[in-house]
Order: sequence, then C-alpha cells, then structure tokens
Amino acid sequence: MEKDLKLIGPLRQLVTMEHIPLKGAIKDTKLQVIAHGGMLVAGGLIQEVGDFDDLCKKWQEKATVIQLEGDQVALPGFVDCHTHISYAGQRANDFALRNAGSSYLEIAEAGGGIWSTVSQTRICTEEDLVQLTVNRAAFLLAQGITTVEVKSGYGLQVEEELKILRAIKRANTQTAADLIPTCLAAHMLPRDYKGSAKDYLDLMEATLFPELKAQQLANRVDAFIEKTAFDAETIRPYLQRAKEMGFDLTVHADQFSTSGSQVAVELGARSADHLEASTAVEIELLAQSDTVAVALPAASIGIGCAFTPARKLLDAGACLAIASDWNPGSAPIGQLLTSACILATMEKLSNAEILSALTFRAAHALNLHDRGKLVAGMRADFILFETDNYQNITYYQGSLQPSAVWKNGEQVFSTKR
Repeated sequence: MEKDLKLIGPLRQLVTMEHIPLKGAIKDTKLQVIAHGGMLVAGGLIQEVGDFDDLCKKWQEKATVIQLEGDQVALPGFVDCHTHISYAGQRANDFALRNAGSSYLEIAEAGGGIWSTVSQTRICTEEDLVQLTVNRAAFLLAQGITTVEVKSGYGLQVEEELKILRAIKRANTQTAADLIPTCLAAHMLPRDYKGSAKDYLDLMEATLFPELKAQQLANRVDAFIEKTAFDAETIRPYLQRAKEMGFDLTVHADQFSTSGSQVAVELGARSADHLEASTAVEIELLAQSDTVAVALPAASIGIGCAFTPARKLLDAGACLAIASDWNPGSAPIGQLLTSACILATMEKLSNAEILSALTFRAAHALNLHDRGKLVAGMRADFILFETDNYQNITYYQGSLQPSAVWKNGEQVFSTKR
C-alpha cells in the first residue's frame, strides 16, 4: 500500500468546479457534478477524481479506502478572502445606535466604529489576541472555510499593527485553516495621531513596511478609501510604494462613495472589496480589469445598506468573489454561506456563481491558485454535506452545515466526533 494514498467515497455528488471561467456570469449547466464520485488523495493533493467504483478497481490494492456512509456531497473548501477576525471587544452599542437611526458615519464621528475596536484591541495582550483569532478561525473552519484572509487594522500604530500581525502568524500554527495575513494599517487616521494623513502614511511605509518583510508577517497591503478614512489622492502614493516593495494590494472600495475601485484598478490591486456604492462607471472599470470584485453582503445586512451590484458586475464580465467581512462592527454575523445566499436572493445569482465566488474566484483574489477546485493537482481541501443534492446547500441558506471538513487530505472537522 502506497504511503498516504487515500481513496475517499462514494460521494452522491462531487462538484469539481472544473472548466468554469475566472470571469463573468455562469449558468448552472456549467457545473461539473460527478455522481457516485470518489477522490484519490496523497501528499495533501488531489491525485484523481472520478467514478468511485472505477477508482476502487484501479487503486484499492494500493490505497486506504475511506468508505463514506449515507448521502454526501463534496465541494471545494470555501475561501473567505476578506475578514477582520483578529480583534478584541465588541460593538453591540454601534448596532443598537444604527437600528435607532444613526448612520455608520455618524457613529464613527462620535468615537464609535473602528476607533472603538482599536481602543479595545490595543489593551489586549498578544497572547489573548492569538487565542481570540484561533477561536474565530475554528468557528469558520466548522463552516467549511479552509482558507481565511485576516486583516490587521485595529492597531494603527507601528508596534500595535505588528502585534496583531504576529498574533495572526502565531494563530496560523494553531488552526487547521490557512490564515492569510493582510496589513491594514491604513484603516483610518488614528484619533491620537497629531500629524496629517500623509504624515501617518509616510510613517507606516517607512517603518512598518520594512518590518513586515523582515519578520515575514504579511505580503498583502490594504487601505480603506472613504470619507472617514483616506481619500484617493492621499492613499495612492502609499499603495504605490507598497506595490514597489512587492506587496500584493487590495482596497476597501466604494462602500459609501466611489473612487476606491478606480485606485484599485489603476494600481493593479488583486481585489476591490465592498462596492456597494459602485455605479455603471465603476462596474465597467472592474469588468475590464484583472481586479476581483469582492462582495461583502454581511456588511450590507449589518449596516442596512444596498448590496454590491453583483448581478451587474457578473453580466459586465467581472470576476466576483463573496467574503464574510467578519468584524465586530458592520458584519458581526460571521456566517459566510448564509450571507452569500442572501446576496444570491437579492441579486439573482446562480448556484454556479455563488459556489465559484466562494471557492476558486475567492482564492484568485488572494493570489492563490492551488485551491478552490476538486481536480488533480489541487490541494485536497474539501467539505462534505450530508445531502443528496448540492442545490440544497444554497437552498437552506446556511442552515445545512458541513458534516466534515478536510484540509490537505486530512479530516480536520466532523460533526460525528
């Protein structure tokens, strides 16, 4: 028997996501669904997929056969390409104020919003922050999310940003999920900083960026382009410098006003995230670019604002990903599949479009090309749902949760343990 060779099945349905384009609208007829499927895995990678009985005849003498019971549907592990799960405290008061009529911007200007979480995170020890991040990653892993992007941005001082990114790096060794760190030091101009926005950004690029490289804490830089954060002209040199230093870029764009997506496209950012305020101009700009449009429906639910124009983006030819935006203020729900299914209802997205946005298209937003499809050569990151029809996964809008989660060819979560 060859070492580490496993044959997993039978699967009522195996949804491979193969042959689906990176950009544009997708009909459900494009989904490749293998009935009575099986997967051969070894060394953390998928070696072969196909009919389970055929694979058994070919490999049962060499592989350990892991026989699944009942109806199981397999999907690629979900990729959550935008989260803020490394933080301390909560902002229940913000939610109450919004529901009582205050706007997101009004709450921020009064000392709530991001600054409230910055204050709570700064007094949190690195050790406690590691544990908080690990706990939230475990919550996401149980939802089938095997890759999680995690932003800093609640430190807004060099040492505090480094503390958060160290906590993310340490947390990554204590969870089965892959945590992908992003530096969001340009989340907002800290209220206790005495200089200008330009001075603050100059300080971050001069002192923080080199440390990110030296300590190998992040290869991604993000910025919030908005009235309560940084305007397009001020942030552009900061992002340009990050790009010159070899960082991948992403941008919080067009949440309440436009201009962010234009900066993202001009600088070749991997993604432009939010886009609730995007108009026809921004939609066309994104569609003609290689920048992934990332919808964050949980933020629309949390704030009570319009959803990302996902249907228009897809029809224009954009690459659409969907992420949870899990954060303590605008998106505390932390439920990726539920929020994606709500977006699908509001924007009329096909199952193929939802699943692509949660798998290989989301991975592309993180510049990861080894996951998101169940095909030979890809990471053996997959999730099993106890059902006889993959359509039930979106039909139940998140109430049907994974029965098992596999990461790099090893089962890391099961409801039957």
